[in-house]
Amino acid sequence: MTSFQGKWNTGQVQVYTGDGKGKSTAAFGLTLRAVGAGLRVFIGQFLKGPERYSEIKALETFEAQVTIEQFGQGRFVRDEPAVEDIRAARNGLEKVRVAMHSARYDLVIMDEANVAVTYRLFEVDDLMAMINAKPTMVELVMTGRNAHPDLVARADLVTEMKLIKHYYNEGVSAREGIEC
Repeated sequence: MTSFQGKWNTGQVQVYTGDGKGKSTAAFGLTLRAVGAGLRVFIGQFLKGPERYSEIKALETFEAQVTIEQFGQGRFVRDEPAVEDIRAARNGLEKVRVAMHSARYDLVIMDEANVAVTYRLFEVDDLMAMINAKPTMVELVMTGRNAHPDLVARADLVTEMKLIKHYYNEGVSAREGIEC
């Protein structure tokens, strides 16, 4: 049974995209807000795994309300994805679909789903089918740069993070607690 309790009339579809930092961070911030409201959250992370990023460690505190699964092989996908990368992503897509229809979650996040489409781990039509089959009361969020124009057109909310300046360009590495 979902924890929904009349908090909204219809779940929306949100897309966080762009070349700037903050897409996944925004989704995790939304997770924190949802937990504070007593909602249950499923997060499926595409291309990530099996690392325990800091946000995952923090959300383990809320294990009664938040489920996180990673659907990556622990390596960056470039050019042609390996068969294992495709298999992991498509398996993850099915797990997200099951979670979305389970009536256990109010908010479902597909972290880096746009990037999975870019690297042909699955197709934009798979994301569109997910949206079209979304239960009315579920809020669905998809993150990642290069959101497909069809996805942008179909979403109810689209936020583009725009890179203006980044300290990576000055040689600053990812820092635990800030980028990872």
